[in-house]
Amino acid sequence: MKSVAIQGVKGSFHHIVSQQYFDTSVKVNECMTFAEAVDSLLTGQSDAVIMALENSIAGSILPNYALIDDHNLHIIGEHYLDIQHCLMALPGQEIADIREVYSHPMALLQCKAFFRKHPHIKLIEDKDTAEVAERIQKKQLKNVAAIASQLASEFFELEILEHSIQTIKNNETRFVIVEREVSNLDTAHFNKASLKFELDHKRGSLAALLNVLSDCKLNLTKIQSLPKIETPWKYAFFVDVTFESYSDFEKAKAIVALMAQDFKILGEYKNTSL
Repeated sequence: MKSVAIQGVKGSFHHIVSQQYFDTSVKVNECMTFAEAVDSLLTGQSDAVIMALENSIAGSILPNYALIDDHNLHIIGEHYLDIQHCLMALPGQEIADIREVYSHPMALLQCKAFFRKHPHIKLIEDKDTAEVAERIQKKQLKNVAAIASQLASEFFELEILEHSIQTIKNNETRFVIVEREVSNLDTAHFNKASLKFELDHKRGSLAALLNVLSDCKLNLTKIQSLPKIETPWKYAFFVDVTFESYSDFEKAKAIVALMAQDFKILGEYKNTSL
């Protein structure tokens, strides 16, 4: 792996994942949106994309499921990161001095309870946590704070006004590593897969398919529905399963392919949540 695209700038949580999952020598391509990161992959500027899929407080990031599906991308790995949000600003200020806080919408959602205690602060959605920290330093913005990682405060020489301001202290985000194509799969160590399928709109169709997964000894760890925009009130389903034997997964895969419509294997990889 030579280069990886991330949403955000260095100091962001996606950047931290790139340093933990890959060797620190990997080239990091900074993109302000997930769509830009995927474009970087599709045009060959990056070998992979790191993409957040869900947070233990704020839930799933549905547009990212759609990006993976729409571009036929492949999940080749995952990484769980403990997310500790810090409130930071230029040195010499206190929380009482802060009038505005800019951050990514997911970060703001994860810190709602903290800001209820500080109603004088206006919350404003922005593209990236670390990029706000960088902007505060470059423009020397007083009375403005960012929500970002401790690494961002070190990168951009900001003072942390409050540590761990997320509503629930045990706060994790699941990131996936995405590539355009998968080759030379070594399934011997795989015990997790991500699937996507659509079903006939009739009673019991989803229950029947889930029973197949259970009968084949697959453990359902995640199910996420996503509306089909072109056909209102119909849904595609994104499912994560774990298994002890890859042969059990192959058996289930063959049966599900017969039962479901638009069946895709989005990824087969090693489960890192245990």
